[in-house]
Amino acid sequence: MRLAMSEARRAGRLAAALLLAATCLSSLPAAAQGRPAVVVTPGERQTFKAALQRFADPSTSTDPARTAKFREALAQALLFSGVFEIIDPKAFLGPDQTENFENRDGLACVDWTTVGADAFVEGRITADARNYTAEFRIWDTARCKRLLRKRYRQGVDLDPGILAKRAADDIVAAFIGVRGVSSTEMVFVSDRTGSKEIFLMDADGGRQRAVTANGSINNFPSWSPSGDSIIYTSYRHRNQPNLFVTTRGRGQPQRLLVGFDRNLSQYRGVFDPVGKQVAVVMSDGSPSEIYRVTPGSRKLHQLTRNQAIDVSPTWSPNGEEIVYVSDRAGSPQLYLMDADGKYSRRLTFNGSYNTAPAWSPDGKWIAYETRVGGQFDIWLIDPEGRVNVPLITHPRSDEAPSWAPNSRKIAFSSTRRGLADIYITDLAGTDPVRVTSGAGNNTSPGWGPFPR
Repeated sequence: MRLAMSEARRAGRLAAALLLAATCLSSLPAAAQGRPAVVVTPGERQTFKAALQRFADPSTSTDPARTAKFREALAQALLFSGVFEIIDPKAFLGPDQTENFENRDGLACVDWTTVGADAFVEGRITADARNYTAEFRIWDTARCKRLLRKRYRQGVDLDPGILAKRAADDIVAAFIGVRGVSSTEMVFVSDRTGSKEIFLMDADGGRQRAVTANGSINNFPSWSPSGDSIIYTSYRHRNQPNLFVTTRGRGQPQRLLVGFDRNLSQYRGVFDPVGKQVAVVMSDGSPSEIYRVTPGSRKLHQLTRNQAIDVSPTWSPNGEEIVYVSDRAGSPQLYLMDADGKYSRRLTFNGSYNTAPAWSPDGKWIAYETRVGGQFDIWLIDPEGRVNVPLITHPRSDEAPSWAPNSRKIAFSSTRRGLADIYITDLAGTDPVRVTSGAGNNTSPGWGPFPR
């Protein structure tokens, strides 16, 4: 029965992958010719044009410059989504600033379609001694239909750009049905301070700040599903790798797994999609194995059991399977197993060195890095291993892919400017945007979940 259910899931995924392959473009870079048997391009960028009014400002206590700053932040967040282009306000036929926000019965849509706007955004900003409030409406100008009206509130001491990013993500969702990721965050590893520490930043690279400052080696950060916690590996305890968890506003980082044999090194941990269990890479000096454990429990469930090195576990979005890396065939390759360790099978056959898998939140693709010559490229493969896609190819190494929570973007580290930095690209793989800069190397991005 278990095998039948497993095979049924795989058959369903294969059908979905083949349908996706049939509907996508089949262009292939010349450098990738001859690698996989089936190659598709998972998508190309489609953008819409948006007209953003400067929001009305009826409150005398609001900083007059905030409305202009808010529109600029909203425009930047919409551009970051890859969904919208912003129309220059100088081209508007309608008013530059929102009028009669509360009493509007309709919209003169022809004023906006004439200048090429697919979307129109109007709004109002108010403030009092404690709170800063932004309201907006978004219109589909072609149908002259209001898609969404929403209100946000936050303390006046916070950056209004935070509200702008939240608004932008909801505007994206209203227009295409998939939420934007401007308001999400990313963890990464940086040696800018002289040691490898965990850092946190907004998804667009803003507000970069340190999470750890222990002067030891810290690596492999990833998120809890709620976004409240970050799990990572640190050598701060007895100079041995242990898993630590840092939680927003709840004191100092704590060891995740205690009470185990101190000779059992904990190299990496990732939460399952509901945050109840952790897949952990451990070793007692023998080749590393993958275990499943519930935090707070001292019971380990061993998932792999062989003389090969097994590392880099990544859960499927439904928590039923785990993709991981093993060198049991003589070189690192991707393997897939059920969450209880059963029915393991090899996933990648093209390439002599494949590692760092990351499963997309929508379940359609697994991103991974593959060695080509002396450097790494990033590829996508469907969970059945039938469709294989070169996403990022470059003379310098591109590594450690991590998915945005809406599955529309991928973050990765690259040495294309000499030092390693974090870049972001969409599923077309074109025009990667660098979001870190400055001193040091920035690696191992972990894209966080949607804020709650």
